[in-house]
Amino acid sequence: MANNNKIVVPEARQALDQLKLEIANELGITNYSNIDKGELPSRINGYVGGYMVKRLVESAQNQLVER
Repeated sequence: MANNNKIVVPEARQALDQLKLEIANELGITNYSNIDKGELPSRINGYVGGYMVKRLVESAQNQLVER
């Protein structure tokens, strides 16, 4: 299976990684950056990704409102 998770703006990688760590901490997942993600249940990884998307959508909506 091909990996289609390409970052459109490579300069955003660091910010996305930071967001991922912040959300993991908010969800009570400590030391997320050093955990083997393959050992975590898909539900946990899905929570982190889902909350990332939610936060990014909220941010985009706020930017649209400010225009």
